Amino acid sequence: MDRGAVLTSAGRVAVEQLDLDPPGPDEALVKIDASGVCHTDLHIVRTGGWRQRPPMVLGHEGAGVVEALGEGVEHVAVGDRVIIGWRSPCGKCRWCLRGTRHLCRTPPGPGERMRLADGTVATGALQTGTLATRTVVHGAALVRLTAPLPMEEACLVGCAIATGVCSVLKTAEVWEGARVGVIGCGAVGLSVIQGARIAGAAEIHAVDVDERKLAAAGRFGATHLGSDGATRLDFVFDVVGRRETFGQGLHMLGHAGTLVYIGLPQPGSEAIVGLEHVFDRRVRILVSHGGDHVPDEDFPHLAQLAAEGRLDLAGMVTKRIALDDVEQAFGDMEAGEVIRSVVVL
Repeated sequence: MDRGAVLTSAGRVAVEQLDLDPPGPDEALVKIDASGVCHTDLHIVRTGGWRQRPPMVLGHEGAGVVEALGEGVEHVAVGDRVIIGWRSPCGKCRWCLRGTRHLCRTPPGPGERMRLADGTVATGALQTGTLATRTVVHGAALVRLTAPLPMEEACLVGCAIATGVCSVLKTAEVWEGARVGVIGCGAVGLSVIQGARIAGAAEIHAVDVDERKLAAAGRFGATHLGSDGATRLDFVFDVVGRRETFGQGLHMLGHAGTLVYIGLPQPGSEAIVGLEHVFDRRVRILVSHGGDHVPDEDFPHLAQLAAEGRLDLAGMVTKRIALDDVEQAFGDMEAGEVIRSVVVL
């Protein structure tokens, strides 16, 4: 019998037994080896499912081994180590067909393959559900892992790393010598800092109210800690996603600066933009959805950067925990005690 961390109702998480059907056409069964506990999981819990209805198997930052394949899945084989992508493009929508796969809004998911012990169908968070011993996903979500990385590090590529690093390299296209600011230095913010370092930024200003997070930012490549002097920047990444941080980011920008909005907004939240300020400075505002990453394109590149030592994954893993400790991991996250807790199965 399989087990998973299930959102049973708004705000309530329990480790439940799961029954999994064999994968159907274009689907795959994956034994999960490791899955990060992401802030998006907490957002899903707080909002009662976000855009899905409970019961829902949490988790979307996973890596594991392929155990079975449905008809039509040919790019991976049984026994392959894989990273699971939560935003794999469908290949059929207008955005995919015009060559902008990162804009796809309809990532394919599996059929109803997971059930609770009483027979109730459980969906997977973001079409994946990786906080479980095994899960069934659409084959398009699987990217073969060839780099020699431990699974508890490789799983982070699936969300935090891809979101942060790709926000720099793809969404913003930060240039060498740029002056960069990062508001919010959790796992995604630290990944932004790493991306800015890889891009060759001359200055990386880390901003956070938690001194522990600022210290971590310095270890990952930030050149300036705190908001003092963090003005007239070329790029500012708002990883927090609140009205106050959005406004702060705008005022940190210099001429022709770019604000990259990453953080998930709370339902109904708004921000006020000073149009004269934006106009005079020729400000550009970009929205990053998960770093605009495309798993089959970007995961191998990010894994290779890690294998070469240019991207620090090991330093991102604060705790290795059991599946039964997921709720504690949420508490640690809110308290700022961890960069990432990773469930190792």
